[in-house]
Amino acid sequence: MWPFTSNESASIIAQKRQQREKLLQEVANASPEEHTSILRARASEIVDKIQAREWSASMVLEAYIIRTTYAHRQTNCLTEVMFESARETARGLDAEFATTGRLKGPLHGVPVSIKEHFNVAGFDTTDGYTAWANQPEKNNADVVDAILAAGGVPFVKTNVPQGVLAFESNNPLWGRTTNPYNPAYSSGGSSGGDSVLLAMDGCPISIGTDAGGSSRIPASYCGIYSLKPGSGRISNVGIKDEMPGCDAIEAISCPMGRSVDDIDVMCRALFGIPGKDNKVAPLAYRDTALPSKLRIGYYLTDNCIKPSPACQRAVLETVKALRDQGHECIEIDLPDISAALSVYIGAVSSDGFETMLKPIGHDPRDDTSRLALLGASLPSFIRNIAVWGVKKFARDNFYANTFHADRKKSVIEYWRIISLKAELQRIFQEQVWDKYGIDTLIGPVQAVPQLPNGGCVKFSALAISTVIYNVADLPAGCIPVTRVDPSVDQITEDWVKSGGHGSSLLEHGIYHASDKIYDPERSKGMPIDVQIIGKKWEEEKLLAVMKLADEALGPRGFGPGSWELHKAEVSEKPADSKV
Repeated sequence: MWPFTSNESASIIAQKRQQREKLLQEVANASPEEHTSILRARASEIVDKIQAREWSASMVLEAYIIRTTYAHRQTNCLTEVMFESARETARGLDAEFATTGRLKGPLHGVPVSIKEHFNVAGFDTTDGYTAWANQPEKNNADVVDAILAAGGVPFVKTNVPQGVLAFESNNPLWGRTTNPYNPAYSSGGSSGGDSVLLAMDGCPISIGTDAGGSSRIPASYCGIYSLKPGSGRISNVGIKDEMPGCDAIEAISCPMGRSVDDIDVMCRALFGIPGKDNKVAPLAYRDTALPSKLRIGYYLTDNCIKPSPACQRAVLETVKALRDQGHECIEIDLPDISAALSVYIGAVSSDGFETMLKPIGHDPRDDTSRLALLGASLPSFIRNIAVWGVKKFARDNFYANTFHADRKKSVIEYWRIISLKAELQRIFQEQVWDKYGIDTLIGPVQAVPQLPNGGCVKFSALAISTVIYNVADLPAGCIPVTRVDPSVDQITEDWVKSGGHGSSLLEHGIYHASDKIYDPERSKGMPIDVQIIGKKWEEEKLLAVMKLADEALGPRGFGPGSWELHKAEVSEKPADSKV
């Protein structure tokens, strides 16, 4: 149904939200005590317990239905509620196991949340557009079929930004998803709903996507684990496409979880499964043994937007933990990656965002994409004057070049973007992997731990820190490391005077303006991830390094069951404390 008027749009919004609420109202308000051990179990432990006949798929599902409903009440993270179809799937698994004694696959009985971006047969894939509501999909995405074939139980779909462009999760149809640790902050995006559920023990594993940081940014904002594989490892068929034909930037299917083990289990189930478009490499999961001593590179700044003290500290703590285990860690200088954001924004704006904007119709336009959409709509002479002014007076080439890339383009200009993408991949290979001879690379996920709600309106360029690895087509994973601590994470004179600064306009707004967004007092206790980057086709080695770093860091309040620990800590704080 296409909303021809704003009243029709509002009617669809009300209808879809009421439909969701009716299904959630039938769920119990509190989890029984026996659910505690289920909610604290990793995906592989759930499968082991089912195999030992201590739990059943139906029992596990009901535990997570209650918890996911609780998580939604706190954060507004759900879109489609698929409880009844999930119960049918779980009952089928239990009946099959009772008869044969054999597990269906490595995800047998594990509930899985599905990002709204994926098609699930019988349910809408709206991506926040009312124009796409009430049009149930006929077929599953390839990755959903693979999850079902492995015994997984898809049970909810999760929220995204309007058009899946921003790294917050807000749209007129479903509303805003907030951060579980502080509702004033963003959950991240575009896989924000998945990340919230994982952080609150609302599901054991999720499948998200990542075209510019869409799994890694929310993973860091919420303190969970994720992996963006390189292209060709997991099928993308059945991901709803707002920009069909824009192949320069590919949305990658991304396993997300509460531990590296959870992601590893997902990868074993999904890697190398042929897609309907034959673009997946015939490369199943390969077990990898790491050498006793690794050579690991790290960086504290990408020289585009200098990372905050908190995000730099997360990298340094990871490096120290690995050095303490005997591994060699060397600080490297990244090559100039500033053009990566121009490639990204240049590709997705090639049609002036006409294709992506068309389904909005009479929906309110979400502000988080305002700058990108504004740039593409400006007459060329106004854009050129603005770019000239930013370069001449602010001396901010990064911001100016990014803004200049945001426009409608000719075919020849689009070809140049493709060529620049290939050139950046070559530069990264030569000036990082070849130059330093490293096994993997560690860096900040973003310059700040989180953005406050609506922060994308001004600071969408923060995505450069993750976009580079989409443009370079390299696998990149996230692990949570620490939390914001105002006693050590303040802006200091030494930090200001040290190198690594980039965009003067963005850094002023982030760190120095009267309404600056980086404030460790306000964000005290918020989680911070690092991203670990691997070489092309080396996802398994990257996972092994992620696990190595995770274990080296030791217990630190993340992982399955950590939400209950967080709630207990909050309840012990004075009444005027802010979470």
